[in-house]
Amino acid sequence: MQPTVLARDAWTPRAVAHAERVDAWIQPHLERRRRGAAHPVHDFLFTYYSHRPSALRRWHPGYGVTLLDAPEYSDLKGYCRIVPHVPHPSGAETDAEREGLSVSDDHLAAQRPLIESIRRLLVATAERPAALGCFGLHEWAMVYRAAEVRHAWPLRLGASGTDTVVESHRIACSHFDAFRFFTDAARPLNVLQPARDDRAAFEQPGCLHAGMDLYKHAFRLGPLVPSELVADCFALAWDIRELDMRASPYDLAGLGYEPVPIETPEGKATYVAQQRAFAERAAPLRQRLIETCARLLAAT
Repeated sequence: MQPTVLARDAWTPRAVAHAERVDAWIQPHLERRRRGAAHPVHDFLFTYYSHRPSALRRWHPGYGVTLLDAPEYSDLKGYCRIVPHVPHPSGAETDAEREGLSVSDDHLAAQRPLIESIRRLLVATAERPAALGCFGLHEWAMVYRAAEVRHAWPLRLGASGTDTVVESHRIACSHFDAFRFFTDAARPLNVLQPARDDRAAFEQPGCLHAGMDLYKHAFRLGPLVPSELVADCFALAWDIRELDMRASPYDLAGLGYEPVPIETPEGKATYVAQQRAFAERAAPLRQRLIETCARLLAAT
């Protein structure tokens, strides 16, 4: 990885552009949180995933980039002071004036097991063909024969109608972090039994949650990866989440979401077409993460 040195007037526009981009997602969530309101679709990316809005908003250049005149990064985890071995862009001569901040080699080395694990999962996922026959039934299995539902919104078909859909379909969820929320009654109905430690044996690129999780993998690699990549993955996850809930058993028409009725042939066709489009959109992001992981591992 070739080292890069950025003066403040070079990196500040990137940091500002990143903050402005993610604010379109973050600020409505923070406003709802202040009001004590909840959104069953859009809050998911902030509540299920462990990345705080403030952390998403903070821009990082990624490993191998030194930021000059960046005191706001001096106390951030993973950063260290460094004297670049390249000419200072301003022409300054003293080491003090040339000192910058960069993600440290020690931090990279400490993250090697995580990088290896993420790359292994991403490569295994990318090598499988996309399976497009799940029809989003994971959300239905999460409320199957349940005394309480996960969201405070009515079920489109009612409890008995929802149960009938689950019982009349083949359930084939390959994603452990969706499967683990199945009700006790629904779990044995799944033809696959993914577990916490064998994700690489099951995940496949057609899965909506595997696409959303690209955001999780990206932010877990921070600050080693550029924040632009994290934001690209978040944008994908945001759009996937809308389909995920439109195809769910919940009636979200009051929020402006037209349902994708996967219990009908027409709804299934709509779901599969959009699922395929998201798989195609996720593929280059997954590849960018794989290549980033490979470069980071080579750098250690």
